[in-house]
Amino acid sequence: MKLKFYGATKEVTGSKFILNANNVSVLVECGLFQGRRKESEKKNREFLFDPKELDFMLLSHAHIDHSGNIPNLIKQGFSSDIYTTSATSDLLKYMLLDSAYIHERDVEYVNKKIRKNQEELIEPIYTTQDAQESLKHLKPLHYDIEIKRDINFKFLDAGHILGSAEILIEADGKKILFTGDLGRNNLPIIRDPVVPEKVDILISESTYGNRLHRDIEEARKNLEEIIKRAIKRNSKIIIPSFAVERAQEIIYEINSLIIQNRVPDIPLYVDSPLTVDVTGVFVKHPEYFDEEAYRLLLEDHVFNYGEINYLKDVEKSKSLNHKEGPMVIISASGMCEHGRILHHLKNNIEDEKNIILIVGYQAKNTLGRKLVEKQESVNIFGKPYKRKAEVVVLNEFSAHADRNDLIDFAKKVDPARIFLVHGENDQIEPLGEKFKELGYRVDIPEAPGATYEI
Repeated sequence: MKLKFYGATKEVTGSKFILNANNVSVLVECGLFQGRRKESEKKNREFLFDPKELDFMLLSHAHIDHSGNIPNLIKQGFSSDIYTTSATSDLLKYMLLDSAYIHERDVEYVNKKIRKNQEELIEPIYTTQDAQESLKHLKPLHYDIEIKRDINFKFLDAGHILGSAEILIEADGKKILFTGDLGRNNLPIIRDPVVPEKVDILISESTYGNRLHRDIEEARKNLEEIIKRAIKRNSKIIIPSFAVERAQEIIYEINSLIIQNRVPDIPLYVDSPLTVDVTGVFVKHPEYFDEEAYRLLLEDHVFNYGEINYLKDVEKSKSLNHKEGPMVIISASGMCEHGRILHHLKNNIEDEKNIILIVGYQAKNTLGRKLVEKQESVNIFGKPYKRKAEVVVLNEFSAHADRNDLIDFAKKVDPARIFLVHGENDQIEPLGEKFKELGYRVDIPEAPGATYEI
């Protein structure tokens, strides 16, 4: 039995792993790499394996760094089933089409420049048609339903985002657990991660393998203070947010503060067509919610409370540039690499009374990371802008397990061997050392293509 790692090796994007067992080849995840444009382009276009040779695929959740290259997989010859949870399947109906649209628009922009130089035009990595075709391959499942093919597998609640799953595989007499992205206990909206019984092999994420999160209640207090500060000085709070889970969590938390009379009502604009659609999927799937979120959804309509406005229309989005604060604008993309958030940053970053609120992980070389680093000047649409707006980072809203969570989870499943993925070097290496101190055999794949006998 072999494990092959083709992505998320000492990095947090582009997850792809292959398990070869019982004469089948199973792909786990097919994510987009996000980072420098040229590097991303090459990594995303070219697979280091033949998609035609895969027997089926397993997908842990809908985030684009885990799912976003599925249409390219289909385009290059994959023709079998993609198993995932029912909520993930519903989310992908919007997310993959949105991703395809972004690819098409990016290529359209680049080709305008290429035409001027009379060079060969490029094609998008995949198109809307490819994304639509990929949706036909989705096989939605509920948690805890064991599927018996050449290997046996089932999905367990990972507590990361709506529909996220740990993937438990049984093959050759061994239990192999992919954590996917592992969530935290006591997060808003969704239930806590499930901890299965003892496994033989653990493939664990390590996004925050050397970092501890503060308590979520601290984040609520900080958010309360930020809103009050914004109201006092008529600020615009600009929140770059992933369309799935993080945006809904922030909507939920702001409206909860209003419902509890902890802050005055404040205009809240959700300016992202994808986020609007995804929020509709959340409302459709309350069976994934914890008890408190389920109650707030039924009693207070928490996703439609107060002065909340869901924007799809471009002109309504542009009109926000001319409105005075205070207000909150939640927009995608979460790492500030494309989408409407760039327009809001461009129009508000040079005003010192405004607040840019970072609530999600920012990968290296992204605009979001540069904001976290509070660089004095950043490029937006190729032009430099002075960063005068206040930048506040609230990592407490992270949907990823922290160092203690990951260690505690590993102790409970007690594997004979641990593989660490989905973490940058300064996070993954210290976590690996800690696991070795605890007596575990640890492997950290160094680069795409790393292969191990298990």
